[in-house]
Amino acid sequence: MPELPEVETTVRGLAPFLEGQRLVTVTTFRPDLRRPFPVDLAQRLTGAAVTQLSRRAKYGIVSTDRDDHLIFHLGMSGRWRTEGGEAGKHDHLLLETAAGHRLFLHDPRRFGSVDLVSGDPLTAFPAFVTLGPEPLSDAFDAGCLARALAGRKAPVKALLLDQTVVAGLGNIYVCEALNMARISPLRAAADVPKAKIAALVPAIKEVLVAAIAAGGSTLRDFLGPEGDLGYFAKDWRVYGREGAACQCGGTIRRTVQSGRSTFHCPKCQR
Repeated sequence: MPELPEVETTVRGLAPFLEGQRLVTVTTFRPDLRRPFPVDLAQRLTGAAVTQLSRRAKYGIVSTDRDDHLIFHLGMSGRWRTEGGEAGKHDHLLLETAAGHRLFLHDPRRFGSVDLVSGDPLTAFPAFVTLGPEPLSDAFDAGCLARALAGRKAPVKALLLDQTVVAGLGNIYVCEALNMARISPLRAAADVPKAKIAALVPAIKEVLVAAIAAGGSTLRDFLGPEGDLGYFAKDWRVYGREGAACQCGGTIRRTVQSGRSTFHCPKCQR
């Protein structure tokens, strides 16, 4: 599933095609993805000018001068195509601008979603209300994370994946950051020392910044808006590297937590 870096890459890739542009055509080619398209999507967006593109957690936000905000989630296999042309089998939404750009939301598995809210999207969209802080924001610091982990018996990895603790983190980047901070993903959150929490926060930020710079990670069929592969996968420290050598000289192990693969090094992650 596309995680924060993939969505950030997508938003940045869409900006040159959409920001400041007027939408002249808004077309859906099916009634739904994971849930139905808003029935008034075309009516409210056609003729509107895009004022800003942004991201919250794993969602992209397209804001307009009508104070309407299209909120998209890429699900398991979604991406935006910016190369134009005609709609293909798995293209489900078209945004066409006055400048002639034709942008298609492409989603073979149809696990993505498109919503439309008015007003402040951070308060108007229900899924945003309970989200934790953005991991790249100043609000996410060692004190914030320590408070969220205090007294919690669940494994630290499980809590980092909890979107109410910190927004946007997914399996790949949590595994990577825990390895960088030398924390076992199996360790109870309450037992993680403050010194290691202090190391974990910059590790999370460093991993995300590096992944965004590399265009994200290509896992299965994720591509950026222009069809580019994400290249961060070549820099994975532990994810997907079961049996390989860790940077400390130990051997990377794969375990399963809550049905998800966890990759870590028992030698250096305690």
